[in-house]
Amino acid sequence: MKKRFLVNTRIVKQLSALFLTALLGVIFGCGDSDADSEGTNDKETIVITMIAKSSANPVFISAKTGAIKTAEALTKKYNKLKVVIDWQNPENESASEQAEIIRNVVKNGTKAIIVSCSDEDTLTQAINYAVDNGIEVMTFDSDAPNSKRFAFYGPDDLEMGKKLMNELAGLIDSKGKIAILGGNKMANNLQERVKGIMKAAADYPDITIVGTYYHPETEEDAIEIMTEVMKLNPDLKGLAMLGSWAFFGEKLKDVIEPGEIKIVAVDALPVQLWYIEKNYVQVLLGQPTFTWGEVSVQRVIDKIYLNKKVEEIIRLKIIPVTIENLGGWSRQLRAWGYENIPEKYLVM
Repeated sequence: MKKRFLVNTRIVKQLSALFLTALLGVIFGCGDSDADSEGTNDKETIVITMIAKSSANPVFISAKTGAIKTAEALTKKYNKLKVVIDWQNPENESASEQAEIIRNVVKNGTKAIIVSCSDEDTLTQAINYAVDNGIEVMTFDSDAPNSKRFAFYGPDDLEMGKKLMNELAGLIDSKGKIAILGGNKMANNLQERVKGIMKAAADYPDITIVGTYYHPETEEDAIEIMTEVMKLNPDLKGLAMLGSWAFFGEKLKDVIEPGEIKIVAVDALPVQLWYIEKNYVQVLLGQPTFTWGEVSVQRVIDKIYLNKKVEEIIRLKIIPVTIENLGGWSRQLRAWGYENIPEKYLVM
């Protein structure tokens, strides 16, 4: 009987020791887990290279602002994530330089690329090269739909072209000669806008399109083409402009008189608002360019960090800007980070 009691006492002591060891293991194990989750200073850095068409085009200014602010917000939101924007552009529009930037950043450790494609074919090859090397690519503004990019963010350019045509037709009583100023002939988004104009023009038999005129996307080149077209067609009633390049400065005021030719154009930047006020331009189709950066960066992080499914085509809304809503649009531009907006527009 005494022997059995001793054996049982020994077993109890052994079990107690095992229990204490296990308990201490759980306690210290939990402590290690907490230290890992709260005390780790290591962050995953995701470098996103964003490539616009050119640094000479001010339409991309707020896209950069949107990208940087979104990167900062995401870094603050996720304590183990640091998002860095590497903003790179050709000085003047060049698809080959864009492709070279893509090839270089693939070798330099970028995690993702967001690009507005100046030429679909050239950029398709570069995008596919990046994707084949493990880099996710998204396009914005101008797409390369046959590439391996995972998503595109931008307007429905076919519908935008129709909107250009319909707005212009209303300004010229649906009759007369008009011309299309087309910018870069190789850009996918501009090709789609031309298609949209042509499609909508079928509804206006009394309107004649004298031609589509392509040119480098600078103020000087756009005005030069405008001047040439007006000389060739002195009875020209209107211009459908696929971009607002002619309004990047104040030179156009020395070329035409206010209201002389009805103009509808895409984009409504601060420098272009004066032309609306003075009736040189009747309608600008404004794009929320800040969201080019905001939405694109968010979708990249959704895909490569949060492992979320991202829809392939993401559309933005076009906002027609006229003298009636010039004040509201000006305040929106300021909220997106644009500067030097005249106070008189902000209080309208």
